[in-house]
Amino acid sequence: MMRGFLLLWSAFWTFGLPLILFYLWRRGRKDPAYTAHLAERFGRYPAPLPGAVWVHAVSLGELRSAVPLIRALLDRGDTVVTTHFTPAGRGEAERVFAADIAGGRMRAVWVPLETGWAYAGFFRTFRPAYGLVMEIEIWPRMVAASRRAGVPLFMCNAQYPSRALARDSKGLRLRQAVMRGFAGALVKSDLQAQRFASVGVRNIAVTGELRFDQPVPPALMAAGQAARGWIGAGARRVIVIASAIEGEDATYIHAIGALRDDHAARSLPMPLLVYVPRRPERFNDVAETLVKEGFSLLRRSDLPGAFDPTHWPVQPGCPDIFFGDSLGEMYAYLAMADQVVVGGGFNPKGAHNISEALVLGKPVITGPHTHTIEYPFAEAQAAGVAVSVPDAAALAAHLIANPPTDPGLIAAFTDAHSDATRKTLAAIPRLLAQVRLS
Repeated sequence: MMRGFLLLWSAFWTFGLPLILFYLWRRGRKDPAYTAHLAERFGRYPAPLPGAVWVHAVSLGELRSAVPLIRALLDRGDTVVTTHFTPAGRGEAERVFAADIAGGRMRAVWVPLETGWAYAGFFRTFRPAYGLVMEIEIWPRMVAASRRAGVPLFMCNAQYPSRALARDSKGLRLRQAVMRGFAGALVKSDLQAQRFASVGVRNIAVTGELRFDQPVPPALMAAGQAARGWIGAGARRVIVIASAIEGEDATYIHAIGALRDDHAARSLPMPLLVYVPRRPERFNDVAETLVKEGFSLLRRSDLPGAFDPTHWPVQPGCPDIFFGDSLGEMYAYLAMADQVVVGGGFNPKGAHNISEALVLGKPVITGPHTHTIEYPFAEAQAAGVAVSVPDAAALAAHLIANPPTDPGLIAAFTDAHSDATRKTLAAIPRLLAQVRLS
């Protein structure tokens, strides 16, 4: 059955090439990078790098999670070739590793199209020692071509969300059959290891989450901590609403209003809210809505220069809301927090990344839609460092109750899931040895 599926899959990609080229041309009209180096997508690469470690990071998010691992590979003397499908992922690799690429230690190229002949060209050019596919990118021809070329291919920083597991466990289970073609998997947690093992993936190592290894900007951390004093928060609790998306603002406004009413009734100072919308085009509309609701607002955009309170004017009094209408300063906002409400969870599209807040030792609250962050949310919830609430009333009640979270629990959780780069590098030789023995 698998052989027949691969034949149909290859036929689809081969006869569908005109449509694929049209897609690339259409995307290229807006972003010319899509059609640059077009021969690479057909397995034609100008500069060989034999024996490199192959890291497949399809887009920007996967590449960013792989940066600490790629850096460690290069620092220990390996050469690396990264493959991408989107210009954002390739561009970030070329930016972050510009010196290594210039020095001939690394290449960033397009991943071949899903045909055997395109992958044959890729393997002739690079002859990788082994491959690491970031997250859960399951491409049948990539897996089959790697096996044919004798290149061990591992899932890396991998997770198997429950929705995907349930979907894949129906019908012909072809996706799970493709998974079993990998040489092994480096996975994020014991729970993820159990899921992969349940569908027949062998040679599994638990290595943690590479995103926990991403460096925290110390300047932004120090500036955020200083901003608490500058803004006049004093002993007040600071609640950061991070990455609030369209459709959620009413939920957060209800919770902030309930907090204000509760604290006024008890003659307590109102907590400082730091409100950071997800997209720049929402900044003005959300700010105007908050003002119309009667909240006093200080906009980050009204403060000069970089996020540095030492260069800001004297703050006359603590506002209800410090409004984070800036980009690239999330760590500063998070550094101000006692609690972090992570946006997206009150929208069916799903919650955003909670790892940044947890790395900084902040307890996390989000809405009911956590399927997009099932890892690490399920593990964080079980550890008592993250909570999901169903609606606006429940969010308000939780913030008013303010149940304590032991900082030691957050530290223990992040310790257990961090150091993934070292764990991954230590696990790879073991997995390769098991491949040779099998």
